[in-house]
Amino acid sequence: MVDTNSKAPTSADAADGALICRHILQRLGESGQPPEYGVRRINVGNESYLKVLEHEYFEHQLRMGASFKLVQGYFGGGKTHFLFCVRELAWDRGFATAVVELSPAECPYDDSFKVYCAVVRRIGLKPSSIMGAPSYGLADMLRNVVDDRIDTALATGDASEADLARAKKAVDHWLQTTVGRTSCESHSFRQAVVGFSRAYLDQDYEREQLLEAWLLGEPVPQGELKEFGVYEQLGKSNGFTMLRCLTQMIVGLGLPGTVLLFDEVDRNLSVSAKRSQIIGDNLRQVIDLCGRHQLPNTLFMYAVPPEFMRNIVPDYPALYQRLKSPVPMSVRSPQAVLIDLERLDLEPVELLTQLGTRLIEVFELARDCELDHALQQKSARALAMACVNSYFEVNHRRLFVKSWVDYLYRQLVDGEQELTADVATDLVLKGYDALVEVPGNDDFSDF
Repeated sequence: MVDTNSKAPTSADAADGALICRHILQRLGESGQPPEYGVRRINVGNESYLKVLEHEYFEHQLRMGASFKLVQGYFGGGKTHFLFCVRELAWDRGFATAVVELSPAECPYDDSFKVYCAVVRRIGLKPSSIMGAPSYGLADMLRNVVDDRIDTALATGDASEADLARAKKAVDHWLQTTVGRTSCESHSFRQAVVGFSRAYLDQDYEREQLLEAWLLGEPVPQGELKEFGVYEQLGKSNGFTMLRCLTQMIVGLGLPGTVLLFDEVDRNLSVSAKRSQIIGDNLRQVIDLCGRHQLPNTLFMYAVPPEFMRNIVPDYPALYQRLKSPVPMSVRSPQAVLIDLERLDLEPVELLTQLGTRLIEVFELARDCELDHALQQKSARALAMACVNSYFEVNHRRLFVKSWVDYLYRQLVDGEQELTADVATDLVLKGYDALVEVPGNDDFSDF
């Protein structure tokens, strides 16, 4: 049967796809980092985890409750890549999503106010087009929600000024009677969200900017906010309370829920005992809040290296009991809290080979060329074996993608040729030297 509702790809779609593929090649070839967009085009090895999250959580659990997952993997082992995949899953289902990098200087997890500020600056919805950059930040997300409500109220592309006025009035009524009655722990936060949205609707620029500054955690004289019903100041004492309020108001705005993805990017986990205890207490609190549904329709992920479970968590029995699991999450144990990226669907050589095959297709789309797939797959396997045999750390994935992208470009100029084992080993050794010499390489995002 022919699907008469499906649309044939247009030349514009093809052009956008080529640009996305160029972006992927640029990110992988330059630094071995996962692409900001289109990460699932090259995703292999972790599909079983993503399927469990999709079917057990996005389709069921997150429609009524919340969940905490600990993502475990060595640096270079794919944590950031995996979080980007989860973000795309969440975007496809309309969730408000934030990927936040945690580090002692920029955003330490033991400072609840800095964590809140990072989340409200990084949260956003799916881009409106394949090439559209995400509109990051709580303020822009609220503006987009209001705009979408106006469009829905208009229900037509050609509207008169009277129609637009009626649509705005309907949206204002919704903000006051529905959003304004959302169950939220902080009256001030609810009032700030409603007041900001109404100010944007009324084109009251001064009021809009004042409430935006407060929502983003910037210092605002308290006296200037009282007339809008905002009486609290944001700070360390209520950072996590306001983070909870954010998830509550997102549901009140009619969105499916929130996905918060925290990525521990600092290799050095040797923090002071006091800071370590605060981090442990904060994580325990989040786990308990997920169980009590105080983070409504929220998926909370925290990505760490294995040393976190071995060296930090055992010192805090209450947290250890909540995180310890005999098995990682899988189809057989979808409720498990641990997602272990050291246990993937494929062995290292097969994983890299399939990744190389995906990149062949991406390269063809990006450069508008055709390659000999049989020949290139043999070369991809040769390079995969050289990486795994010559480079024993798990971040051979970064080395592989950088070397493979470089080799594909080289063939575009010099012609296709099979990569022999000796040449593959030589490429790996040269690539390894380049990675070691890169200043600040420890801070690269995981591929």
